[in-house]
Amino acid sequence: MISSVLLSSRGVGGDAPTLALHTVSAFVARGALLEAAWQPNVTEEQLQPDEAAAAAAAAAAGAAAASAAAVDPFGIVVDEVQAVSERLRHSVVSNVPALKLAADYYFRPGVQGKRLRPTLLLLLASALSGRPPGGAGAADWAAPDLRPPHEPPAEPRRRAQRVAEIAETIHVASLLHDDVIDDASTRRGVLSLNASVGNKLAILAGDFLLARASVTLASLRDHEVTELMSRVLENLVSGEVMQMTAGEEALGSLDHYMTKTFCKTASLMANSARCVAIVAGAPPAARDAAWEYGRHLGLAFQIVDDILDITGSSSVLGKPALNDMRAGIATAPVLLAAREQPALLPLIRRKFKGAGDVAAAVELVAAGSGVAAARALAAEHAAIAAAQVRALQPAACAHAQLCSEALVSITQRVLTRSK
Repeated sequence: MISSVLLSSRGVGGDAPTLALHTVSAFVARGALLEAAWQPNVTEEQLQPDEAAAAAAAAAAGAAAASAAAVDPFGIVVDEVQAVSERLRHSVVSNVPALKLAADYYFRPGVQGKRLRPTLLLLLASALSGRPPGGAGAADWAAPDLRPPHEPPAEPRRRAQRVAEIAETIHVASLLHDDVIDDASTRRGVLSLNASVGNKLAILAGDFLLARASVTLASLRDHEVTELMSRVLENLVSGEVMQMTAGEEALGSLDHYMTKTFCKTASLMANSARCVAIVAGAPPAARDAAWEYGRHLGLAFQIVDDILDITGSSSVLGKPALNDMRAGIATAPVLLAAREQPALLPLIRRKFKGAGDVAAAVELVAAGSGVAAARALAAEHAAIAAAQVRALQPAACAHAQLCSEALVSITQRVLTRSK
């Protein structure tokens, strides 16, 4: 597992890396070594860095990171993301009013969330394109595509928008199901759907959204894209079952946590990114780089999310804090803290169900460097994701270059977010 490689490359008890650009650049420079270490049949001698090459890579990464830091990734495609959001609201139609109301719950203005997935997918589509979307008629692509979900779009940009739509629909459906499983009372700063209308309707609303996503997916008429997005659904279920059925050994295993995290979070980003590369007609190497970008970005995103669950407040997060531990789940900060705070292990194994277990675990995590080690792990995954942007393909125009820089900027913003 890559988590083992990353952790063995530096002590988990070290200080948390600052999020300054030179630190992220250093992670990028050694990201290639870490990735190589994960590959089979690589000798130890082959893993030794060439100092000149490493210095050059660090300098290049520093320049790229500095450029990316000045980019607002969300602003570049905000109009298109709004168009995708409008299409989502338009497509969630039903003859059953209660079902439409429930399915539309998190697509309403004001509770739509960050729209991270559509943003990164549309940026990726532009980074792989030879010209700005639409050229002289660019405004057309910012208008909602209100064709029925089953009607196939021929235009490459509309096909990329459909992938973004499918990814966001699957994401929201998974939130509806997660909130039922976790018995969550709030989401995105408002009452959760299950708390508002009950578990049964919330589950059915999630099922309805998955059905809508399937219809839209079929409209792309691409067997590989259909297979990849179907795999996302398989992974979501597998990850949830892994979490629900973990035994004592798995509960305390970082490898188990990373595999589950890929299934529940990173698979959607990885596979939808590959789908965008496919509909863009990108070559195989670029498709692989897109998948790796989504995978590592998704892992970094979820590790930070798990850190915020411990260090953040409910009012800022828009959902209950310490939710993972209360649900019996040990995440990266806790698992890493347990390596130097063995008193955490019995709490993890009994899923924090004893009286005072959650409070005791919070104190033990705060007393050690588990949060710092988790931030370092997230930063390394984010750096590897940033390195994949350079492997996509040379930018064919200034707009493609801007969008490539925006993809790197997202890897940095993931690390510094507060909710």
